[in-house]
Amino acid sequence: MQFLHYFGAAMALGLIVIGAGLGISKLAVAAAEGIARQPAAADKITGAVNLPLFLLEGVAIIAEVFALVIVLMK
Repeated sequence: MQFLHYFGAAMALGLIVIGAGLGISKLAVAAAEGIARQPAAADKITGAVNLPLFLLEGVAIIAEVFALVIVLMK
């Protein structure tokens, strides 16, 4: 029964990676569609997409760190 916290952390890390991947893919698809519709606005679209991408990556990394800290503290 002592392995359950490892299993929970593994599940959490898997869900974090899946969620971050889905979020990044949605942002990338929206940016690609926007650039395809208006190639002249590619710089503005890319600039507007970068900040949410960085924030999403940061949240995923922080969540992974918290999951690992929970495992290591047990």
